[in-house]
Amino acid sequence: MTAGATGRTGRRTTRERGRAAEEVAAAWLARRGYVVLARNHATPRGEVDLVCREGDVLCFVEVRSRSSVAWGKPEETVTRRKALRVVAAATDWALRHGGLEQPMRFDVVAVRTGPGEPEVELFQGAFDAAGRR
Repeated sequence: MTAGATGRTGRRTTRERGRAAEEVAAAWLARRGYVVLARNHATPRGEVDLVCREGDVLCFVEVRSRSSVAWGKPEETVTRRKALRVVAAATDWALRHGGLEQPMRFDVVAVRTGPGEPEVELFQGAFDAAGRR
């Protein structure tokens, strides 16, 4: 048997699990009225998973997932350094798309996977533009 994208064990890679969690989060947010404007906007200084609009607010969303909380909850994995990387990418996206004059918010969506359906939780305003909680 040759190793493919899922490796020899048939398990998904970290990247594949992350993309799957982003899909879950995007669909979950859309069902709640968010409009997904962009996905995975990357710059040399950082990446933002989802760019959304909720009403008149531009939301930059970091998606975190875990299959177990044994090592902590997914939302707890967003460090100040990670938050600042999201802010850098969000600023770049806003500059390119005329969004700097709009109200903005930095959210985290936690996706808990495991047996059964994923559990999703939204943390609006999880951090500010300085990366502080």
